[in-house]
Amino acid sequence: MSTDLIQVAESGRYDFDVIARWMKPGERVLDLGCGDGSLLKHLREVRQVEGYGVELDPANIVACVRNGVSVLQIDLEGGLEDFEDAQFDHVVMSLSLQAVRHTERILDEMLRVGIEAVVSFPNFGYWRHRQAILNGRMPVSESLPYQWYDTPNVRFFTIADFEALCERRGIVVHERAAFDEGVPVTQEANFLASVAMYRLGRRA
Repeated sequence: MSTDLIQVAESGRYDFDVIARWMKPGERVLDLGCGDGSLLKHLREVRQVEGYGVELDPANIVACVRNGVSVLQIDLEGGLEDFEDAQFDHVVMSLSLQAVRHTERILDEMLRVGIEAVVSFPNFGYWRHRQAILNGRMPVSESLPYQWYDTPNVRFFTIADFEALCERRGIVVHERAAFDEGVPVTQEANFLASVAMYRLGRRA
C-alpha cells in the first residue's frame, strides 16, 4: 500500500475512499447528482478540495446546505453550459450515470468542464443480475435496489458496454476499480462485480 493510500482516512464507504485516493489535496471538484453532499463533505475533510454540487431534488439541496456544501440546482439532462472549459480538476458522477438519459452528452460535458471525470455505476452484467433475468425477474440487489416500476434508472448497461462506449468516443480509462458488495474484484469484473468505478480522461 502506498503512503498516499495510508494518508486518506477511511469513510466507511468504499466508493468514497476510492474517489478520495484518485484526487490530490486542494483540487477543484464538481459533483453531479450530489445527493445530500456527503461525498463532497468527505473530500473536503480528507483532501481539502474546493467542491461544488449539482442537484435537482429540493430536499437534497436542503441536505447539502445542512452539510455545509455549496450546491446549484441544475437539471443534468440540459448539460453543463453554465460551466467553463476545464473549470474543475475532477467532475464526479457517483452512482448516477444510469439515471441520465443523454449518457454520451453528459460524459462529453464532464470531460469538457473537468480535466478528468470520475464515474461509478451498477454493473448490469453482474452474475446475480443475470441469474435474476434467467429466472424471469428484473434484478433487485444492493446496487440495484429498486423495483422495475419505481426505479429512477433509465439506462441498464454492463462494464463491457461502458468500456466499448469509452473506446468509441475516444475516452481514456486511467483507472478502474470494481467491487462486489464492497469487496474488490480483480478478475472477470464484468461477471463478478456489482459496481464499477472509473477515472477517465481525453486522448492527448
